[in-house]
Amino acid sequence: MRRVDLHAHVIPDDYRRLLVTPAGDRPFVVSAPLEGLEENMERYGIDAAVISVGPPGAYLGEQQRANELARAANESLGAIMNASPDRFGVLALLPLPDVEAALFELAYALDQLHLDGVLLFSNVAGTYLGDPAWEPLYSELDRRGAYAFVHPGAPPYALPLGADHPIWLYEFPFDTTRALTHLIYTGTLERYPRIRFQFSHLGGVAPFLAGRLASLAERQPELATAASAGSSEYLRRQYYDTGLSQSLAALTATRAVAPLEQIVFGTDWPYAALPEEGSDPAPEFAALSPAEREAVDHRNAARLVPRLVRE
Repeated sequence: MRRVDLHAHVIPDDYRRLLVTPAGDRPFVVSAPLEGLEENMERYGIDAAVISVGPPGAYLGEQQRANELARAANESLGAIMNASPDRFGVLALLPLPDVEAALFELAYALDQLHLDGVLLFSNVAGTYLGDPAWEPLYSELDRRGAYAFVHPGAPPYALPLGADHPIWLYEFPFDTTRALTHLIYTGTLERYPRIRFQFSHLGGVAPFLAGRLASLAERQPELATAASAGSSEYLRRQYYDTGLSQSLAALTATRAVAPLEQIVFGTDWPYAALPEEGSDPAPEFAALSPAEREAVDHRNAARLVPRLVRE
């Protein structure tokens, strides 16, 4: 094998048609057809990809529409997987913040559609991943030993610099870091160790802030009691993808907090900023040894989607 992309998006037509807010507005969604992804895979030597819809997800302010969006996304992406099961994996969209609706859709997606895992957003309408209201969902994901891909969502506040800086520039990695830290210090990662979390974009800025995040236990220990193993240990246990983070500096920072075996390849197509020249999507990774590069490009993916990884 050459590469397995564990961070790629496809926006199905059935899902796109339902993307309407209660006020009748249509959120902007980038064009992400399957054909475009396949062209990208051919261009950069990618043998298989795990796909999800990405932002804005399912919840636009009305729960019934969220339920419909999740079902449309899961059935449409599931059909892609069924047509090319050796080439595509799928992460299910859940209609959070309603936990019962999410559990219902989870069972349908994993038990009937046989999808590979779930897509979770850093927050949904301001509720972050470590919120105690979502404990039943984590309990079920843990029981299944599920693969859960954490993607940043729009933060629940007005962007301080407005349109000067687009949301993806740094707010997305910040929100991933906020969600990961919340999962650590609410004890969620301690209580549910069987969930195989993968965090987008090499963990946001969490690797760079790892020492600062760990210092909570020393400076205000009463806020860190639920994270008994220590922040650094929970960071070490997670998986991280290289989507939109194809730089040696970013990879080096993440390797300082997690072993190479926890780092997987991702492009974040169609948002990927991949080189226009050559067929290597991450030329800076040429500094890795051949064995290390193979591990990132495809071998490590076997711990998350074993059916897609072939020798």
